[in-house]
Amino acid sequence: MAVRAKFRCYAADPNTQLVTLTAVMGEGNKSWSKWTPSGQISMTISNPPALEQFEVGKDYFVDFTPAE
Repeated sequence: MAVRAKFRCYAADPNTQLVTLTAVMGEGNKSWSKWTPSGQISMTISNPPALEQFEVGKDYFVDFTPAE
């Protein structure tokens, strides 16, 4: 079973290489946030082109699937 969640980029700092995403709540993500009302993802990304893909304030889908 896969789970798809919508997260918003809260911070993307090229100096620390840290990206922080927070779960989108309420109407913006109603079907998911009804069951999982909060969440946060923090990642250190040392690849500059990958880090540049994250824009503060922009929403991203995150898919969770079993790694088999």
